[in-house]
Amino acid sequence: MAEATSGYDDPISSRNRIIAAAARLTCADGWSKVTMGRLATEAGVSRQTVYNAVGSREALAEAMVLTESAKFIFKIVEGFDSHPDDLLSGVHAAVENTLEFAQGNALLRAIISATHGADTELLPLLTTHSESLLGTVKVVVQDRADQYEIDLTPEQITAVIDIVVRTSMSHVMQPSATPCETACSITWLVSCVIGRPRG
Repeated sequence: MAEATSGYDDPISSRNRIIAAAARLTCADGWSKVTMGRLATEAGVSRQTVYNAVGSREALAEAMVLTESAKFIFKIVEGFDSHPDDLLSGVHAAVENTLEFAQGNALLRAIISATHGADTELLPLLTTHSESLLGTVKVVVQDRADQYEIDLTPEQITAVIDIVVRTSMSHVMQPSATPCETACSITWLVSCVIGRPRG
């Protein structure tokens, strides 16, 4: 449990700490057991601070989902940026980074496990945000793809990105191989489409 704070506390810092505490409690006991009182104790703040920082319980759940989404997007960017001169290596790194993060993400496992039990309160949020997350990821990948020379039309590049992103997100939710194996398969498909073997 975090120690209670005293004096001035930055609202942004409090909000981040509260969201992180909510994630820990969700992983440990499930979202249905997360109350504002328990959350205040876990985050080391007053209950009023919790309400001021996140508003309602529904808003807190949304903030948790969006925070995790941002972390996934960062992993994609990190992968491409580590190979600015090699598209295929960038694709491989971005996919592998994302899948490895998903594999070790306790909150994501807690959310996915809700589909197999009674704790289904978070699932509508995932459904609601899935299309916006998908769109955001595609924009991010498109932005990174624009940095490389690709001998395809813009429409073809968009189509490839859509396939890669949807396939990767599918493996995030239901992996069928190791992150590296999946990244290799997806990278191979991209190499076939663009007619360029991976170096």
